[in-house]
Amino acid sequence: MNVSEFSNRTGLSPHTIRYYDKIGLLDDVQRRANGHRSFTEKDLSWLAFVKRLKDTGMPLANIQKYAQLRKAGQSTLQARQKLLIDHADALGQRIADQQTHLKNLENKIAFYQAEINHTNPID
Repeated sequence: MNVSEFSNRTGLSPHTIRYYDKIGLLDDVQRRANGHRSFTEKDLSWLAFVKRLKDTGMPLANIQKYAQLRKAGQSTLQARQKLLIDHADALGQRIADQQTHLKNLENKIAFYQAEINHTNPID
C-alpha cells in the first residue's frame, strides 16, 4: 500500500509517516521502482504499537531506542522488556497522579454542589 492508503489506515498524516520512516521508526520500508514507499500489514501492526507507546506518553527518543533494539534482534529482548517495564512504571505513576487530581476535582465539585443546594434549597 502507498503512503496515502497507509495514512488512512493508521490515522497518521503522510508527513508523520515519512518523518517516522526518516528517523528510523519504520523497519526497512520497501520502495517501488519509482522510489515511492510501499507498506505492508506488518508495517501496520508495528505502527499501531508505536502509536500505542506514543499515546501512553513514551517520548519519541525512547520509541526510537526501542525500534533500534527491535531491529538488532533477539539478543535485545531483555533490554526491550526493561524499556517497556520502565515505561509501564512511569505510566502507572502518571495514572495514579491523575486519579488524585480527579478526586480533588470531584471533591471541589461536590463542595460547590453543596453550597448551591444550601443557597437554593428545594421546597
